[in-house]
Amino acid sequence: MKTATESEWRKLIAAARRVSRSAYAPHSQLHVGAALLAKNGRVFAGCNVENASLGLTICAERVALFRAIAEGEREFVALAVATPDGKPLSPCGACRQALAEFCRDLPIVSVGEGDERAQFQLGALLPATFRFPQDERQPAKAGEKKAEREALSRRARPRSVRKRAS
Repeated sequence: MKTATESEWRKLIAAARRVSRSAYAPHSQLHVGAALLAKNGRVFAGCNVENASLGLTICAERVALFRAIAEGEREFVALAVATPDGKPLSPCGACRQALAEFCRDLPIVSVGEGDERAQFQLGALLPATFRFPQDERQPAKAGEKKAEREALSRRARPRSVRKRAS
């Protein structure tokens, strides 16, 4: 498994701090940014977006993850989380589960005000991830998942209907 270099960690932390300024946090006043490093070196950043209906709030970590997924990435190397308004935080349970779908052993660095920093391993934060009973194995490689989706798509397609001659 590829690991992030010190240079990549600095880049991730800077990206997380930068995007935290875009957070929409009128209720908690806690601005959070996250930057996720894909295996191919691309960085995906996200910030928290709160809502008056708190259940609709989405965390910075999932925004970064969903951006990466929408861009076709499935393999990740590292995550940085920045909370410039407070102390370093670990990802919430929902973010842990969402991240674990793709990388159970993801290293995470969280930074707060100044130089305060905390380090985590996703597997230690969420040792028993939820899995469907038929899918107890490690997540499949990106290509395997794509092949499975394509096979399911072919089976779900309606068969051609021949037009009758009138």
